Amino acid sequence: MMSQEPRTYFLFLFFFLSHGVASHSVPDSRQDLHPLLQKMAEEIIDGSYLNALLDLIQFQSSHGWTADLCHRILAYLNSRNVAFTIPSLQAAMENHLEQRLYQPQKLLEDLRDTDAQQFHTVMKCLLEDKKDLLELEDIVIDLGEIRKQALQSPGVNRSLFLITLERCFQVLNSLECVEILGRVLRGSSGSLLQPNIPEKLPQDLREDAFKNLSAVFKDLYDQTSAHSQRALYSWMTGILQMSFNATDDSVSWVSAENLWILGRYMVHLSLEEIVKISPVEIGLFISYDNATKQLDTVYDITPELAQAFLERISSSSFDMRNISTIHRLGLLVCFYNDLDLLDATVAQVLLHQMIKCSHLRGFQAGVQKLKADLLDIATENQTLNETLGSLSDAVVGLTHSQLESLSPEAVHGAISTLNQVSGWAKSQVIILSAKYLAHEKVLSFYNVSQMGVLLAGVGTQAFYGMDRRDLLQVLRSTNSLHVSDLSPAQKQGVLSKMIEAGDTTSGIVEIQGAFFKEVALFDLRREPGFNTTVLKEKELRRSQALFLYELLSKSTRRPEELLSTGQLVKGMTCSHIDAMSADSFLAHFHYFENNLSLLSPYQVNCLAWKYWEVSRSSMPPFLLAALPAHHLASVPASQCVPFLISLGKNQLDSLVLDSHKKNSVLRKVQQCLNNSIADEFAVDIVGKLLCHLPAAIIHSGISARAWATALHGLRDCPGLSPEQKAAVRLRLLEQYGLPRNWTAETMKDLGPFLVLFSGDELSSVATKFPEIFQQTSFKIAGTLPPPEFLWAVFESVWNSSERNPSSHPIPGCHGVMAPSSSDIFKLAEANACWAPEDLLCMEEHTFIRSVELLGAVRAFSLPQLVTLKEKAVQVWDMPSYWKEHHIASLGRIALALNESELEQLDLSSIDTVVSLSQQTEWTPGQAKSILQGFLEDSGYSVQDLKSFHLVGLGTTLCAMNITEISLIKISEFRVVMARIGTLLCSIHILAEFKRKAEVVFGHPTKWSSSVLQELGTIAAGLTKEELQMLDKDLMPYFQPSAIKCLPDEIFKELSAEQIAWLGPENAAAVTPGQRRQLSLVQLQSLRRALDGANTRSWPDTPASARPTWAPSSGSPPGAPGTWGLWLGCPLLVIVPETMW
Repeated sequence: MMSQEPRTYFLFLFFFLSHGVASHSVPDSRQDLHPLLQKMAEEIIDGSYLNALLDLIQFQSSHGWTADLCHRILAYLNSRNVAFTIPSLQAAMENHLEQRLYQPQKLLEDLRDTDAQQFHTVMKCLLEDKKDLLELEDIVIDLGEIRKQALQSPGVNRSLFLITLERCFQVLNSLECVEILGRVLRGSSGSLLQPNIPEKLPQDLREDAFKNLSAVFKDLYDQTSAHSQRALYSWMTGILQMSFNATDDSVSWVSAENLWILGRYMVHLSLEEIVKISPVEIGLFISYDNATKQLDTVYDITPELAQAFLERISSSSFDMRNISTIHRLGLLVCFYNDLDLLDATVAQVLLHQMIKCSHLRGFQAGVQKLKADLLDIATENQTLNETLGSLSDAVVGLTHSQLESLSPEAVHGAISTLNQVSGWAKSQVIILSAKYLAHEKVLSFYNVSQMGVLLAGVGTQAFYGMDRRDLLQVLRSTNSLHVSDLSPAQKQGVLSKMIEAGDTTSGIVEIQGAFFKEVALFDLRREPGFNTTVLKEKELRRSQALFLYELLSKSTRRPEELLSTGQLVKGMTCSHIDAMSADSFLAHFHYFENNLSLLSPYQVNCLAWKYWEVSRSSMPPFLLAALPAHHLASVPASQCVPFLISLGKNQLDSLVLDSHKKNSVLRKVQQCLNNSIADEFAVDIVGKLLCHLPAAIIHSGISARAWATALHGLRDCPGLSPEQKAAVRLRLLEQYGLPRNWTAETMKDLGPFLVLFSGDELSSVATKFPEIFQQTSFKIAGTLPPPEFLWAVFESVWNSSERNPSSHPIPGCHGVMAPSSSDIFKLAEANACWAPEDLLCMEEHTFIRSVELLGAVRAFSLPQLVTLKEKAVQVWDMPSYWKEHHIASLGRIALALNESELEQLDLSSIDTVVSLSQQTEWTPGQAKSILQGFLEDSGYSVQDLKSFHLVGLGTTLCAMNITEISLIKISEFRVVMARIGTLLCSIHILAEFKRKAEVVFGHPTKWSSSVLQELGTIAAGLTKEELQMLDKDLMPYFQPSAIKCLPDEIFKELSAEQIAWLGPENAAAVTPGQRRQLSLVQLQSLRRALDGANTRSWPDTPASARPTWAPSSGSPPGAPGTWGLWLGCPLLVIVPETMW
């Protein structure tokens, strides 16, 4: 969105001409007028206002502007008998320019029709070699802002890209055109580089221009589809081969310089081409200073290509075992295979270089095996204690027993390496932290500052036992970055120490970033020293923001000071918004729009109503989605495109939570689109709305021309419906045919869509491209794919693995193909396809190396989890012998422990309990066993529990009885209410927590919005009498989770007015059971809340007047004149010099 200060104007020509009208005398129309200005005037007469602007820019760049020129131009227009009024001219120009803004394909046509000089001016403006401000007396045209907004406008950057390709190389020199292409492409999403684009690129570029354009393509490599990468590679190599004059086919065109020009595209070379590279050229390439940097970025290189490059380098004068050579290999080192007779020093160097291998796209199982082999060589004839600091991140592959065998002195000596390694499992961090602290004895600022990523292994009790001054130093130091890795219990341990002395000022203010969200509302209320300066770098919970905004608004009269302070905007209530004057609201609205992701749906609804009241004609279109659905009918067809652009830039799911209302919004969207998407420009315009288009449009409404661009957008859609997925699948089959006919590029480009196909369809591509298929499964590991996809992954890994039947002595395991560590690593979520007997037959060392991976598999059934628990007992003995790191490594496997086994665990440490309470699928009996186990093993009674114990117990707190809850100290409970308020306990437990909350915050009738938000689900413990007494203004500040937890018979006691004030988010949280209990009047109120009705008009609901979309001359100061301004993409930005 555009800043409203200084005020911006859509039409420069209107102001330009109005200066002439103000003149008292009209010059003789026969006076000479420069030909370029005559041409500009003729274009005004023809309605070609963009051409007129370009002529004016050209004239002003080479001639001085004098005061009489506007009068002479007006005189010329009058002499041509053109009858117009300023308003009619303004309307005509505005319509024309807006149409070009919202119809980028027509802008493309206009640019095609410009003459050579006008097009030259367009290109020069894009190049930024023109003055950013074009000054005409007291009128300033901000060319820099025009350029910036044009490049950010949906579809406009595509128009500029295509016209640059078509015409630039005939008008400007190739270096300038390449710079323009680079600027446009770097501002795009990558969808501009379609596979057909290289066909439009010139084949006769100057060498320097070719190198620069190749550099642009290299920079955009990751945003470019595989098909486009292949096409661009062909274009690049075509030019490189043309410039190579060798007549002998045995001589390779791949020179050292050409490899450098190809950059990341070198991975597209064929094996045959790599083998032909001369030793001299490959040696010269490796000797380049920037060769290592280039090889560090070939993330998608395959083992075959890497081996071929390594062999060519070996054939040159470089010694592959020379440390200097190894340093130059980049990611090729991940495929190093010359291990025969390798000495320990070289192995350690290789391991150090292999830190970067985590960036590879796939092949990590092979990397792990190579690291393990090198680890064996590096530690040959030496102990782990002696070599620990020189093993780089290969130490992540050490088992629990190997780590436990380390001496505290060795860990201390290697801490500078260990504290930087990424990829540690939680159990490993626990072991290493204990070793390090065993050497240090006392936990001080100095030794904590040395721990880096190992800080998460420090016990909660140890943090609580630290000196408060040391903790403050930790929070002020760079080590505070690692505080975010701590568990909630550990963070609470730190906080408890910081504030236990009663002086909260120095402690709380020092807390930065996300850690600040752990501070209790109770402690904030005791702290008088907050100001906007100390809050800038802090993340806030909504309850904190509500309290702090109210507090600071009493002493701060400037809204921008509050709204520009970090996340404080989360705390602005509807009453704050309503209290703003129209001028102030419009002037500060950009703070809300720039922080839309921080606002609740209720806040957005309040903003929409405020805007509707003060300046509906200039209202940002996306806000209409937050108003009742009938307001959508007020969007005229002429405003459809700005409506689509504005809505498409935001997340519809965040704006509209009710499915019925969302359907209304989407019907309007479909109406605006006429149920079709004709071209790629339309895809640009709809933006994120693409994810919500119905299956019918996806299947038959998106044209073939638009499909490639649409597919690029659909890849990023988080939750397509089954119908949408089916439509996408049909389109893919129509475009690419059956999967068995796909190419490698198709496989890569369709990666996220592979889950849409059946097992039979997937088996063919899994066999044909096993590595690509397995890489794809890794990329979508954050989701839970359908079973058919998991089975296809399983079969792919199974078929591509080398295995021998197990000879394990366990009865019944002879001949069973048990999983290997490599299998488990590759399979990820597809490990769920192992039969329980396969899991039981895995070898001990495989289980030890893979237990954490197995514990993270969400698709495991209970029988599989029970089998893995039995395997743990085989390997580690009975649960009574398990240590904290064993329990931490189990993950979901711990869910298979029965109550008796849970009672055997050593739960004396709250950190061990944290590992268990992270699981949310415990039965009440299991949860009770964990709770009792902690109390018995730790020796604490309920009344002794500290706040960090309460946080660490997590979901197991729900297993307490009412008597136990009553024993919890108020002083500990009051600082962790927000955490407890996230638990979904039974209603009688929540009611008891609510009674404790009353001791802290008073009777519910005294609660504020921040208190209600802080309590979360605890608020669901209110009685029906207490609920009925709550002020309606508080209803939006229940958390949705609390609404869901309210018993049906209690929820129905809310008045119709209270329900109407729930707000859209809480109304959407109402359960079907609660809804069934409501009366007709209550249901009508619920519908109003879901629809975003204006609660201030309750119970009267007058029909809202439709807006007048024409710009209002009476708009408040700061209000934009058209919808276009709210889209952040005006073509013309004019700033009166007096306000600049």
